Amino acid sequence: MRQYPAFLSLQNRDCLVVGAGSNAQWRARALIRAGALVTMVSTETKPQLEGLHQYLERSFQQDDPADYWLVIAATGDEDLNAEVTKACETYRTFCHEVNNQEASSFALPAIIDRSPLLIALSSGGAAPALVLNLKRKLDRLIPAAFAQMAELLEHHQDRIEKLIPKQKERAKFWRPLLDAPLALPTASNTAAHFEHVLENAINTYDPNAEKNSGNGFVSLVGSGPGDPDLLTLRALQLIQSADVIVYDRLVSKSIVEMRRKDAQLLYAGKAKSEHTMAQVSINQLLVDLALEGHRVVRLKGGDPFIFGRGGEEIETLAKHNIPFQVVPGITAASGCAAFTGIPLTHRDHAQSCVFVTGHLKNGEINLNWQDLRDPTQTIVIYMGLSGLNQICEKLISVGRSNVTPAALVEQGTTPNQRVHISTLGELPEVVKKSNVRAPTLLIIGNVVSLHQSLRWFQPEQASTDSSSSHFSE
Repeated sequence: MRQYPAFLSLQNRDCLVVGAGSNAQWRARALIRAGALVTMVSTETKPQLEGLHQYLERSFQQDDPADYWLVIAATGDEDLNAEVTKACETYRTFCHEVNNQEASSFALPAIIDRSPLLIALSSGGAAPALVLNLKRKLDRLIPAAFAQMAELLEHHQDRIEKLIPKQKERAKFWRPLLDAPLALPTASNTAAHFEHVLENAINTYDPNAEKNSGNGFVSLVGSGPGDPDLLTLRALQLIQSADVIVYDRLVSKSIVEMRRKDAQLLYAGKAKSEHTMAQVSINQLLVDLALEGHRVVRLKGGDPFIFGRGGEEIETLAKHNIPFQVVPGITAASGCAAFTGIPLTHRDHAQSCVFVTGHLKNGEINLNWQDLRDPTQTIVIYMGLSGLNQICEKLISVGRSNVTPAALVEQGTTPNQRVHISTLGELPEVVKKSNVRAPTLLIIGNVVSLHQSLRWFQPEQASTDSSSSHFSE
């Protein structure tokens, strides 16, 4: 550890900023926000800075640091900055020299301000670009409502310490409240809601009561089409706070690894003719885990409500009065279409789009084929690989042209993505000659003809992309 991290209490303490330019001004503002009595010294014209304690329009003097808790040298003159730093060493006053972290006695970190909650990031000047990148990411992950939550916790701190004197018991009280999915502020779930939850927890607290079995919660979370960067922020927050994650075959390993390391993993994947767990058993498992008091994330590929059987799972939860929430994910159709440059609707090619499943039941695909004849309609077929021959034959038999462009997207949005482009009449033979691996998505319609000109995603295995050789007008 190169530096010792600390948060300084500067309320009503004298601090000096040497300089008056833009660098000096934004650092002075930060000190003023922290409650410091800020003096600026410079030969430049006094800046318009609200809350400034005093301005000394003169040159820096060697004994100036003697009267201040800390000093910032931000003059724009490297020699003068170095002089300020040297003078601070004489008086054992902490000094930050702008653009010279090596000479400085403290660093100014990147700050995520959710006052009274503050998060500071620093590399000690080693990697400022990385620090700023992390700051931007964390800024998006931590909702502004956390400021209200922190104020609320501060307001109730004395009350809760009197109610629960032992720190260990207070930790047990806080954990389910702060980790629960409903405690995470969102646009529809604000700090005001958390205040209601907290008041209820305080008023019903019983130090002699055993852990209530039945206070669990289930979050049905869509993990998207494969690329972990396509997760929603809400999904990521829930994955990282879950006690138990029940996940499907289509959820990528990199997404599962985002969990807490002590979280329990339960695999409930289902492949063709190979069900690790029957759907009714999955439904009951979610109920049982919630009744044991766990925060459960039911992690599903794509979106839970689009061929994901999420509706069946929450029906069971509702029947047993288990609290739950649903977090949508990017469905395979949207993800694969975007990553292959095939717009599902287009003014010149398709005015509507339909999602159907190609899942075989008793060897047949039971679709309303007559409704799929419209040449201006894009058809997206999930789970259509095993029934591809039958799908193409049926569509041609009801009047869809055999030269209709068609694409089979293999492992879409991942580094292994391959796009097999052909026509409705020839696609089965093209796929037969390729070593296609699930998951796949079938897109049929004139919009597929745009792939060649609009393709932008270049996966690692681009050399195996078969999209350039099978399309015929």
